[in-house]
Amino acid sequence: MREGFGKAMAELGQNIPEVVALTADLGESTRLSNFNKNFPERFFEVGVAEQNLIGIATGLALEGFIPFATSYATFLPGRCLDQIRISVCYNKANVKLVGSHGGLTTGPDGATHQMLEDIAIMRSLPNMAVVVPADEKQAYEATLALAHRKGPAYLRLSRERVKSIKRNSNFEFGKIEIITGGDDVAIFCCGTMVGEALTASNYLRREGINCAVINVHTIKPLDVEGVVRTARYVRGVVTAEDGQYRGGLGGAIAETLARYHPVPIRYIGMDDKFGESGQPQELMKKYKMTYLDIMHTALNVFRRTND
Repeated sequence: MREGFGKAMAELGQNIPEVVALTADLGESTRLSNFNKNFPERFFEVGVAEQNLIGIATGLALEGFIPFATSYATFLPGRCLDQIRISVCYNKANVKLVGSHGGLTTGPDGATHQMLEDIAIMRSLPNMAVVVPADEKQAYEATLALAHRKGPAYLRLSRERVKSIKRNSNFEFGKIEIITGGDDVAIFCCGTMVGEALTASNYLRREGINCAVINVHTIKPLDVEGVVRTARYVRGVVTAEDGQYRGGLGGAIAETLARYHPVPIRYIGMDDKFGESGQPQELMKKYKMTYLDIMHTALNVFRRTND
């Protein structure tokens, strides 16, 4: 995903002179090296000072620039929520916040750097959009789209390399993406979990259970109409995300369906815990976030609603 973001930034630098890039001592890790090389006068290295990063980005936005401010998700939003809330959101500043290394799959860096709460934090802020792409291509498309959309936005990227997802359409901000159809169970997923959900769906189809896999890349604003329309055609719903499901994607889907179309729902994600140091797949297995866990949860929903 970081490679897709870096590629898009280099392209935006070439095509939109108002685009600027900022980072807090993590330019190479957030894949801004090419942008810095080609547009050094529009690249700002602020050092290990994330709160200052937000202040500078806001000032640039209010002067007509389109700033992309980058850091690890554990620092952005983790270390600078106050500045994001007041400087960016309250002012409706056109700042694009990019949190890399989001989620449990950050792996060996451990609990302090596995940002699991960022989706919940950012979707609670007024005026803030939240986008979680599924792979490199979608990270590229989402970055381009956010540059052309006015207003605060948070783009969450993972550290772990993920498989490319076969899709029939390009990124469309604010709309769910139905990757596979199905009328038994709907799996709403985002980020690294889209690939896991597709694997689970493929296995379940062999057992005669048809699962719709829906990539919810835009968690805020949520495609309420699309979510409800999908839920009307299935027996139950599973949500899957690489982070805390309370307040995250799981919370967003539950809030929507509780209001408009209540159905049985189960959650795959972090269950009110911190992570720990380990390899990504080992951690996913321990915290029950693999395709096998999605498969078993979807099967459980199907059986309960089929009795």
